[in-house]
Amino acid sequence: MEKGMLVLGLVAVMVVGVVVVVESSVEGEEVSYDGRSLIINGQRKLLFSASIHYPRSTPEMWGSLIGKAKEGGIDVIQTYVFWNLHEPEKGQYDFSGRADIVRFIKEIQAHGLYASLRIGPFIEAEWNYGGLPFWLHDVPGIVYRCDNEPFKVHMQNFTTKIVNMMKSENLYASQGGPIILSQIENEYEMVEHAFHEKGPPYVRWAAQMAVALQTGVPWMMCKQYDAPDPVINTCNGMKCGVSFPGPNSPNKPWLWTENWTTWYRAYGKEPETRSAQDIAFQVALFVARNGTFVNYYMYHGGTNFGRTTSAFTTTSYYDDAPLDEYGFIRLPKLGHLKQLHEAIKSCSNPILFGTQFTLSLGQQQMGYIYQRNSGECAAFLVNQDDTKSVTVIFHNSSYELGPSSVSILPDCKNVVFNTAKVNVKNNTRLITTGKKFNESEMWQEFKDIIPTFADTSMRSKTLLEHMNTTKDMSDYLWYTFSYQHESSNSKAVLSVRSAGHVLHAFVNGALIGSGNGNHEKVNFTLDNTITLNNGSNNISLLSVTVGLPDSGAFLERKALGLRRVRIHDIQNSKDLSNHRWGYQVGLLGEKLQIYLDHSSSNVQWRNFTSSNNPLTWYKIRFDALIKNESFGLNLGSMGKGEVWINGQSIGRYWASFLTSQGSPYQTWYHVPMSFLKPKDNLLVILEEQNGSPLGISLDIISTI
Repeated sequence: MEKGMLVLGLVAVMVVGVVVVVESSVEGEEVSYDGRSLIINGQRKLLFSASIHYPRSTPEMWGSLIGKAKEGGIDVIQTYVFWNLHEPEKGQYDFSGRADIVRFIKEIQAHGLYASLRIGPFIEAEWNYGGLPFWLHDVPGIVYRCDNEPFKVHMQNFTTKIVNMMKSENLYASQGGPIILSQIENEYEMVEHAFHEKGPPYVRWAAQMAVALQTGVPWMMCKQYDAPDPVINTCNGMKCGVSFPGPNSPNKPWLWTENWTTWYRAYGKEPETRSAQDIAFQVALFVARNGTFVNYYMYHGGTNFGRTTSAFTTTSYYDDAPLDEYGFIRLPKLGHLKQLHEAIKSCSNPILFGTQFTLSLGQQQMGYIYQRNSGECAAFLVNQDDTKSVTVIFHNSSYELGPSSVSILPDCKNVVFNTAKVNVKNNTRLITTGKKFNESEMWQEFKDIIPTFADTSMRSKTLLEHMNTTKDMSDYLWYTFSYQHESSNSKAVLSVRSAGHVLHAFVNGALIGSGNGNHEKVNFTLDNTITLNNGSNNISLLSVTVGLPDSGAFLERKALGLRRVRIHDIQNSKDLSNHRWGYQVGLLGEKLQIYLDHSSSNVQWRNFTSSNNPLTWYKIRFDALIKNESFGLNLGSMGKGEVWINGQSIGRYWASFLTSQGSPYQTWYHVPMSFLKPKDNLLVILEEQNGSPLGISLDIISTI
């Protein structure tokens, strides 16, 4: 501490001098760390990172997204690695198109940015089954994410494959590439207790396995306070500026791997967002407390194409992030954070090389000061009171601090940024109607087949669990049985208890009712009065998943689908759960892949009718609109289902599920330009309910 810096109430924290070096035997930039920061090529680094997930956008978008992040003051692009995307079947790998992770990492490198690779390979991430491939479920004796040999073998195989792929392309910083960090496992501390004595050994094994792969860069574990050395434990959440107790060793830096920029949307969960001011407040406070790496989750959320969402998650992902779903800059969020980055970077030298002091400025006010021996000084003046502004005295000068705000003083005198003061104009999304599909003669339809017990070949005398029956090859599982009704009274009550997610019930081919759970309560019961024929009746129950669960211990034990079925009539109540059941996985249209151009003719399409029957496929052909625009498909007139354009699924939709305010969770669905052709595009829609395609339009998305 230099003369003249001693102040009453001031506490000094010295910079830790121990440096942890990650061994590497190849040419490149050495990446190490100490108690202050990551060290790249001998230089301490203060880094801002942005989560952009390669499969949630298209390769054609990657360059623009990364470039805009760089313009926003970002130094690092962070991504998960998606195991079930890359190895959908055991030993069969896919690294093409949106799964081309090598191309994505090289795009990051081309923009002069670093990369952070969160291999997991369990990732959660509101991604189907938490990123785990469903074929793991059938591995004998497997228990996910614990000291279980079958799971560890497959986890190590995939992790090793990804690491070796990165090495073969020289993508680690130790080889001259952009990757400076890797992650093993994901928020394991949240479930570790459930595995009892099988938890801690798994943590140690995962760390040792990862480090032994010799990437030449540090490994981290998020939300894992007991992460074994040399693995760095990091923070996830919205308030790491307040909640993070720091790393588990004074020789490890403070890293924040997930600073949530908003909330993901899920059906049944009220939509929420997060202000630019709150994000900036927590970032500034985290840096003030010793943080030198902050990652925004998400910086660009993108789109959950196809069937990739986790249970009840919308197709649009983190649309309120600094870069929206379509890749547009969202203001003021991105602009405010860019100014924050500039202000903090102007304090880099004192933060990275100075001594930290803390000074009490009031009951809920604190000063964090970084001072170098040269006299260079930076200060963060913090007001944690969220109800009122206060005036504090610092270095004999007064400073007004708004509620929940941090003022940044790069010279310990002049405020260059306050987290609560936004000096960036807002922008808004503009949606312009493009091409309407409102003429009935434009459409054709195919009503899918409702199978009866006699149509099925898979039989059981019990109710089968949904996921283990479909193997995640389809959202749909038919439960069918034949019911003999011997009574002059045709009325009865069908009662079905389901473990989720959606049910459509048909009696003798007619829809008699539907039910569903939601993100907050998956289970539900459907009770409907039905009319039965005297004699034999065909009962067909369609169980539907809306993504698989992505979190929790013992994921392999999770159960979905029908749990109990009863029919109550005037004479008795029959429990049919152990009746003779027939099963069919998927719909006929799925099996015949009628969403593909070359197989669309596998069924007999008919001219559109206005009956709007459930389980109906619709198709239309159209020419593209103006090039180089962003498009959203307006599905507000539809109910629930899935959409394909030129054979590529743009995701599930559920426009009939409304928020408490009475509006759909999502109305417009992203159609990337790369999905479209100049002429003769094929749009195919599977509608489960009774929506009308005549209200659909392909709209132009922009910002003003």
